[in-house]
Amino acid sequence: MKIFMAMLTCSLSLHTCLASDDFTIFLVKHAEVTTENKNPGLTYCGKQRSKKLATLLSKVKVKSIYSTSDQKAMSTAANLSNQENITIKNYTHTRLEQLSLHVRQRNENALIIGDNLTTVQLTQHLSNTLLKKSDVESYHMLYQVHFVKGQAFLTQLTQSHRCH
Repeated sequence: MKIFMAMLTCSLSLHTCLASDDFTIFLVKHAEVTTENKNPGLTYCGKQRSKKLATLLSKVKVKSIYSTSDQKAMSTAANLSNQENITIKNYTHTRLEQLSLHVRQRNENALIIGDNLTTVQLTQHLSNTLLKKSDVESYHMLYQVHFVKGQAFLTQLTQSHRCH
């Protein structure tokens, strides 16, 4: 597992530091949630996954964080937001094409957190790659859309996390 994390960190660091006009958008589904209400928070496992995501992404100098306004996505974003002192910007699922254009024009490393459907749609908008909804139903997927001279390259990464 340590080897995988080292490879993942090297991959993220290499891709985000190649040149100043290159940038990377990371997309992830919210972490594991409770089932107690219509706007659930994170389970213990979800909170741990959020912390690990923050640790991992702190190495790549994320400058912007975008999240849907529901508690599960905001809670997933909170650790990185607090750690890096980045304000979370909310987006709505009805304006995904606009968000996609916005983050491309910003030309900076960013994290976008949403649910299954918004993560698939945004990844498709940004990378011009067709994904199935089932591709992101796992909490383990981390999508990296790296832009080099305006061209998008999609890498699908798996986050290692075991809840104790």
